[in-house]
Amino acid sequence: MTLVMKFGGTSVGSAQAMRETAVLIQNTKKQWGQTVAIVSAMGSKPVKVTDLLLQGAHSAASGDNKTYQQLAEQLRQIHYEAIDGLLAPDGERQQILAENGRFIDRFADLCRAVNVLGELSPRALDIIGGMGEQMSARILAAYLRQSGAPAEAIDATELIVTDSNFQNATPQFELTKEKTVGRIRPLLAQGIIPIVTGFIAANADGITTTLGRGGSDYTGAILGEALAADEVWIWTDVDGVMTADPRLVPNAQSIPQLSYREVSELAFYGAKVLHPKTMRPCVENDIPLRIKNTFNPEHPGTVIVPDAPNGNGGIKAVTAIKNLSLITVEGKGMMGIPGIAARTFGAVARDNQSVLLISQASSEQSICFAAPDAATHSIIASLEAEFAVELARKDVDRIWAQEPVSIVTIVGAGMRGTPGISGRVFTALGNHSVNVVAIAQGSSECSISVVVDDVDTATAVAQIHALI
Repeated sequence: MTLVMKFGGTSVGSAQAMRETAVLIQNTKKQWGQTVAIVSAMGSKPVKVTDLLLQGAHSAASGDNKTYQQLAEQLRQIHYEAIDGLLAPDGERQQILAENGRFIDRFADLCRAVNVLGELSPRALDIIGGMGEQMSARILAAYLRQSGAPAEAIDATELIVTDSNFQNATPQFELTKEKTVGRIRPLLAQGIIPIVTGFIAANADGITTTLGRGGSDYTGAILGEALAADEVWIWTDVDGVMTADPRLVPNAQSIPQLSYREVSELAFYGAKVLHPKTMRPCVENDIPLRIKNTFNPEHPGTVIVPDAPNGNGGIKAVTAIKNLSLITVEGKGMMGIPGIAARTFGAVARDNQSVLLISQASSEQSICFAAPDAATHSIIASLEAEFAVELARKDVDRIWAQEPVSIVTIVGAGMRGTPGISGRVFTALGNHSVNVVAIAQGSSECSISVVVDDVDTATAVAQIHALI
């Protein structure tokens, strides 16, 4: 049995967290046998090592030659405290201190170069931003060895081959599989636990790249596919995927099982779950992907599979995105004129903005869409420029925004075959005086999204959650 486990920043965020993570790794290895662990950079709140590294790089690029030096000392202290709290003086402490010190010295040197040049390239940002994982992997591996468990820290630059799209690189699977199997399988055969850096990879020339949003989780799925793992576990600080945000719904519960499509919907609409691309290598190869809580390891968490049971009434979860605006383009002269929608969203795209929801009446007299409220003025200006002629001749009456609003999304693959879901949702909202401003439902029927006033978000989520 081969298990790939990924540990997030909170799981390696301090000496105590690493100690508990090491116990989890050792206990799991006894049950599963061959175990691979992937680690993020140290990330206990409020300080996250990756944020400090990136802050240093950006401040240096802006002409500030002091901040990165202060951050280098802060990084040195964070890692020193972890090493001092874990490793015995007569063991590997001095060696690991020296290794981590070299990374921090390199961070300072790179920031100094960025400061002199006044330019921060995506390539440099990847090298700097990935150092946190390299440091945490070495500390955890050393502590495991001290605890009697053979372990080896491995940079994923040795395993995952990507293109050269720095900041959001795409893995090249065949080369990645060849390198991963050749490097990892011999260690597993000897009973050694590979402690692999998340987030980073390398292109064909060996230059460090990063995997973008959810990068460390993505590393877990990539290695799971390359090693044909039996399962991939993502350890985090929650009991899997919840039926709602516990801050809005105190009685929210963990969902035992979700389909890939359901999780993709939840991730898009703001729930604290995996990014859809992270799951693809596992889902496409029928490898169960499980989300578990480092601080509650006995909880089974949530397992993500290609298809999942409908559940009660088809609704699995409800989530919300706040701080949005609903922008409307309307006019009696729009009816039957081809290309209005294309021109609308072309103007939004040229403004480099994201659209989260679209709704259009069959009369074609209006089209509305939701976008982040910070972009409202910019989007409206772009639309007014696009439709300047139509506005002048009154084919388009006005372009306006309602804000702030929220999108509340109800997710569940079972809604497709369950009559009356929409009716139950709108009855629940109407009974508590929540006005629905706009509605969108895809043909997949995996989700229904409603737009409500921002002040009604908590009420809407709570009342829909009561239907689960």
